[in-house]
Amino acid sequence: LSRDALFAHLGRTYTDEEFDELAFEFGVELDEVTSEREEATKSSTVSLSKDQISKLSEEVIYKIDVPANRYDLLCIEGISRSLKVFLGDMDAPRFKVLKAADERIATMTVIKSNVDTIRPYVVCAILRDVTFDEPRYQSFIELQDQLHRNLCRNRTLVAIGTHDLEEVKGPFTYDARPPKDIKFVPLTHTDEGREFDGASLMEHYETDATCKHLKPYVPIIKKSPLYPVVLDSEGTVLSLPPIINGSKSRITLNTKNVFIECTATD
Repeated sequence: LSRDALFAHLGRTYTDEEFDELAFEFGVELDEVTSEREEATKSSTVSLSKDQISKLSEEVIYKIDVPANRYDLLCIEGISRSLKVFLGDMDAPRFKVLKAADERIATMTVIKSNVDTIRPYVVCAILRDVTFDEPRYQSFIELQDQLHRNLCRNRTLVAIGTHDLEEVKGPFTYDARPPKDIKFVPLTHTDEGREFDGASLMEHYETDATCKHLKPYVPIIKKSPLYPVVLDSEGTVLSLPPIINGSKSRITLNTKNVFIECTATD
C-alpha cells in the first residue's frame, strides 16, 4: 500500500515505528517499508538500466501481512476502515441486503443441465450508487485480482465478474454452450472491437504475448465441450468465466451501478 494514501484514508500520520506498533496491536504485521525504485534495485530477477531505475517512483510503500481469514483487509479501503474502527474513529459499518426494486430485471436464470457439466454455481449482487475515481477504480480491480489469487484459488474455485449495470439488460442467464456458439468482443480487445468465438479466444490467449496474464487460466475450461457463459436478456455476453469479461459491460470511471456475478465449482 502507498503509505501516504493509507495515512490520508486514516486521517492521521505516523512514523514507521509508530505504525509498526499500531499494526501489531491491531493484529497485522508491517512486513517491509520499501518503494518501487528500491524493489527494482534489490530484485535478482528484474534487470533494469540505471536510467530506467531512476524513473521509478520513490513513494514509500508499506507491505503488510494480514491474517488468512481477513480478505476484507486486502485493499486500502478495507484496512483503513478496520483501523479506524480499532482506533475508535468510526463505528463498525453495518451492511444489509435490500430487495431489488425490479426483481424481474435482477433475476439470474441458471441452465443447470448445462452448467452442471463445467461450473455449477453462481451468485449475484448489484452494488448501487458507486463513485469511482482513478485510485478507487484501481483499488477495485486490484482487490478482484487479490481475491482471485487467494480465496478463489487462481479462479479454479471461483471467478468474479463485475459489470456496468447500465450497459446491459436483465434478466440474466447463466448457461454453458459449445465454444463456437459463444461470440463476443472480450475486454482485452475493446479498442479494436475484435470479436472471437470461445474456441478461437482460448487459442489466442494461449499464444498471444500481450495476453500472457490470461494464459494460466485457459486450461481450466479449454478441453470442456461446453464453456460457461453469462448473458443478458438481449444475448450480450457479459463474461466467459473464469477467463475474461465482455467489452460491452466493462467498468469505467462513469459506472454508477455494478452488477457482480461469481461463478464457482463448489
